Amino acid sequence: MYKYFPDFEAILAAWHERQVTGHLRHLTDVRNQIGDASTRLEAVLEAYALISHEHHGTELAALLHRGEHVARAQHQPRDFIRDLLAEGAAAGDLRDDVAPDELASYCLHALTAASGLSSKAAVRRLVTVTLAGLRPDADASPTPRHD
Repeated sequence: MYKYFPDFEAILAAWHERQVTGHLRHLTDVRNQIGDASTRLEAVLEAYALISHEHHGTELAALLHRGEHVARAQHQPRDFIRDLLAEGAAAGDLRDDVAPDELASYCLHALTAASGLSSKAAVRRLVTVTLAGLRPDADASPTPRHD
């Protein structure tokens, strides 16, 4: 191994980058499934939360997530979610009173809690609560967006 890598940290970083690439591929596949934007958004949020639940919350994960490859990779799920939010808002299925970028940040930050949950059922409940914040409220008066 040391013929290809200078030290153990380099081996670990390469392994983690491969894991991250696999997670992104999985999220891409989920996003590209057939269905309306709301259905695909729910699937992406659940997949993201389950990845967070299964692979995070340890000291090793915290160390590995400081890498540059993670910072680059975090933009892709945000973009997936932002685009699905915009598509769902255009269809009238999701709220349009908050910018899709802001809502994507809301989703990702809310779903970081999945890493500390005890079960997949709890993760799915978290996704349900997160989605509830994305649905348009028929009783609320529209609030102007300030971009």
